[in-house]
Amino acid sequence: MARLPIAVVGAGVGGLRAAEALRTAGHEAGIVILGDEAHSPYSRPPLSKDLLAGKREPDAIMLPPSSDLGDVTWRLGHPVASADLDAHHLVTTEGTTVEFEGLVIATGVRSRRLGLPGPVHGRYALRGLDDALTLRPLLRAGTRLVVIGAGFIGCEVAASARGLGCEVTVVAPERVPMERPLGVDLGAVLQRHHEEQGVAFRLGAGVATLLGDDHVTGVELASGEVLPCDLVLEAVGSAPNVEWLADNGLDLVDGVVCDEFMRVEGRADVVAVGDVARFPNALFGDLPLRVEHWNIPMETARRAAPALLAGLAGEEPKGEPFAPLPAFWTHQFDVRLQSFGAPGLGQGDIRVLAGDLDAGPVVVGYHRHGRLVGIVGTAGPKQLLPFRAQLLAEAQEAMRDSARS
Repeated sequence: MARLPIAVVGAGVGGLRAAEALRTAGHEAGIVILGDEAHSPYSRPPLSKDLLAGKREPDAIMLPPSSDLGDVTWRLGHPVASADLDAHHLVTTEGTTVEFEGLVIATGVRSRRLGLPGPVHGRYALRGLDDALTLRPLLRAGTRLVVIGAGFIGCEVAASARGLGCEVTVVAPERVPMERPLGVDLGAVLQRHHEEQGVAFRLGAGVATLLGDDHVTGVELASGEVLPCDLVLEAVGSAPNVEWLADNGLDLVDGVVCDEFMRVEGRADVVAVGDVARFPNALFGDLPLRVEHWNIPMETARRAAPALLAGLAGEEPKGEPFAPLPAFWTHQFDVRLQSFGAPGLGQGDIRVLAGDLDAGPVVVGYHRHGRLVGIVGTAGPKQLLPFRAQLLAEAQEAMRDSARS
């Protein structure tokens, strides 16, 4: 009897890297990849930057699969509606049943949407390629755009839209843009850069309602101030795509809970990768985290694939403590910000490690219990790398101390 395939649910970067990692780990049997988008896997970071600004086209951000995936079955545009993990089958929104031997959960996240009263037309979010291609032709010189949310996506879109000649206002409840990941001081530096380019901010502000009949014409703040606009972008965070896993007894409060081998709650036949997975990282004291950084799909796929194959063979996975170093970057106007580690864990102890916040490139360190757990810098790689090495050295020493205790 032919073996059932391994099913990969999610055809983004995480799904692609998981399939490649399965082949690298020696899996020669069938793999079927199901994705809700009709597009092949692509790189998401350019969506809010070069692609939105018209500097790159969709073909330039596609991620071609490796040559050993030539026999993989791709079912693009086929969202999975439900799963029965014990029965080993999936059901798509079209009612098709897909049986599997092992399962990789790679469904990622979607944009959170606000439950605001007011018209629907003129409201947008940016998560996928279709979102960017829909929004791009609307960002013309003179267009009035209100961005609700001052995180990375909101600020990147604000920079791209301003570069196209739009009038841009960013609204958020925080004190400064990107306050949660960066802290107040570095967030204020980024705000000044935006304001120098003509972006306006309404911070410490909430949105009461959207104005207009059939199309958005304005945003009314909780203070009563009205911001006239032609478009609204909601950039208020993300939500893990886990609804299709309901009724399987899983903890789905914030993504899918995994062990250090990316096995879903210890199951031998189910793993998760990428943004949807909440897993312990030995670099940060095994604290389970869900990390939405560009290198995590690759790191988690490499960890999950051999563990899944071991489980399907009735064996326990092996490996050193899982300790991937999260990394991300953002490019806004002429500022390139790069990060390593988990700055969000060290918001209580933030120090300038090099440079000057008010004058040129700077490297900022984030500490937890006195240990460096994250760095963020506007400096180039040469200035960041020594602090990256320090972060890793301190983390590895903490791991050794933990193992001895």
